[in-house]
Amino acid sequence: MTEREPIFCPHAERCPGCPLIALAPDAAQAAKAERLAHAILPYATLRTRALPLRGAAAVTGYRTRAKLVVAPGPRLGLHARGSHEVLDLPGCRVLAPGLARAAEALRALLAAPPAPAETVLRAVGDGAGRLRAVDLREVQDDEGAALLLTLVLETPEPDRTALEAAADALASALPALRSLALRLHDGRAPGLLGGPPRLVRGELLLRERLRPDAPFELVGAGSFAQAHRAQAAVLQEAVVSALGALGARGRAARVLDLYAGTGGLGLALAAQGAAPVLVEAYVPAARAAEAAARAQGLALEVRALPAEAALPELLREGARFEAAVANPPRAGLPPRVREALARLVTGPLVYVSCEPATLARDLAHLAELGWRCERLEPFDLMPLTEQVESLAVLRRAPAPALVRLHADAALVAIAKPPFLPTVPHPEHADSLLARVRALPGLARAVPLGPLDAGTSGVSLFGTSPAHARRLAQALAGPEAERRYLALVRGVGRARGRIARALDAREARTRYRRLAVVAGHALLEVAPESGGTHQIRRHLAAIGEPVLGDARHGHAPSNRHTFERAGLDRPFLHCASVALRHPLTGEQICIEAPLAPDLASALARLGGDPGALALGLPRAPARAAAPAPSGP
Repeated sequence: MTEREPIFCPHAERCPGCPLIALAPDAAQAAKAERLAHAILPYATLRTRALPLRGAAAVTGYRTRAKLVVAPGPRLGLHARGSHEVLDLPGCRVLAPGLARAAEALRALLAAPPAPAETVLRAVGDGAGRLRAVDLREVQDDEGAALLLTLVLETPEPDRTALEAAADALASALPALRSLALRLHDGRAPGLLGGPPRLVRGELLLRERLRPDAPFELVGAGSFAQAHRAQAAVLQEAVVSALGALGARGRAARVLDLYAGTGGLGLALAAQGAAPVLVEAYVPAARAAEAAARAQGLALEVRALPAEAALPELLREGARFEAAVANPPRAGLPPRVREALARLVTGPLVYVSCEPATLARDLAHLAELGWRCERLEPFDLMPLTEQVESLAVLRRAPAPALVRLHADAALVAIAKPPFLPTVPHPEHADSLLARVRALPGLARAVPLGPLDAGTSGVSLFGTSPAHARRLAQALAGPEAERRYLALVRGVGRARGRIARALDAREARTRYRRLAVVAGHALLEVAPESGGTHQIRRHLAAIGEPVLGDARHGHAPSNRHTFERAGLDRPFLHCASVALRHPLTGEQICIEAPLAPDLASALARLGGDPGALALGLPRAPARAAAPAPSGP
């Protein structure tokens, strides 16, 4: 077999674990690179072309962590593609040799466990068995390889006798086992692993050294781990290189390490003379990083807090950093984290991402905050899968130019980016109005019907106060219409009209459903008045709140769409504004295509942004009034 030939696996037809296994390795790598390029392309402000993908030397036998489902048989593997059936996976091609041996020994033990250990080592559905899954991980340090095993059992916790018998049997079957933990699952939670781990036997923390010249980190059950140790080492080395010589300036440079895990990168930076501050929400991982630093005499600070809480705290303290690294989960950086990060760091900023769609979203927002991506490099950390890891290096730069949708002597229309308030706001360092007034000839511009900070789309400005007054009258006239796109929770009526007073003032909103997307409705919405947050408040009042709306929306749905689709703001976009121009008498319509971040979220939920780009039929316009006879 050559490296250009597909890899044979007897489970490939039904196993979801290696969706690219039918491709030759070079074709699989090309598909990963294309996935990153496709995510970046819709964002006009992201002009950086990705470097070639850095492939892995080993595309089989690489996985040093595996979370496997257990079922009667016994079966030890994954749910078959498109079903809840557990597919047994003996001879899995991607497990590292030590993990493959452990899986085979475990499969044999599960087939005939000692009688006292049957409740622990038999699968759910097999007699009194309560075993749902196992989490296997191999670590390596100077003394060789060791195995961590976590058993996931249905509640309640087994009696001590059964647990001890299972621990004895596992120790005999798995000679490399150094840490055995237990997690309990109540059967309702969607995640595979259930509740927090608890050590049953062995060492709480084991040493892991990714690179011979790097410090060791301490890892335990529940700690995050990259599946491909060799590629993780390559990526870590690339991150350290991108940050530069942080300890060579006569003093220790302060480096912020977000989503630090057990501190592998922070420890490596400390060893090079930097002064890292690690932020990690998972407390056991944060404490493990502190312990590893103490054991090796390395100086670093650890904050066991979510990034959303730690960064505002650092801002209040007046902290500043000469560099930063962020390695968030698949959902990416929340907006407030991006905004705080942009204020805390002078540069460079290195962003490690495992999801191209949310990476592109975040890079676009960071560009508006004054950070330009100057280098983008994909890595293959999970060969044979569609997953692609990316390393982005950002440095301070001016914000990108505004996109003008329309401009004449009286009226300017801008495609408003998300998260930028239209008018100055104390929580934001910049505003759309300030940026518009910095343009030639627009120093006296006046906003017309400002959009909320989280809303994108057509934003109008009069070029002077006098023009703004006439335009405001036109926008209040019968021929004017603002048309929004909103993705709302649930599927209600196909069309309707909401008449509900807001702030003691009459307010009306029309809407019609354009599509059903993942059990939610994509609506075209036309407000007939201009109340504060009118669309969001009206839709919430009829039980169909805008997804992503933190103030008036449904929190569980917002969390779900953030995790699943990367939607980190209200799905609300001003798609068009129509009015009769007060100077020319011409009926004009100014349109803005759906913002790329919303188009990406819609696509990830199963919608078709392309249909919107081609132009969907509009809602019936209101009866037109006669055109004014003069300017």
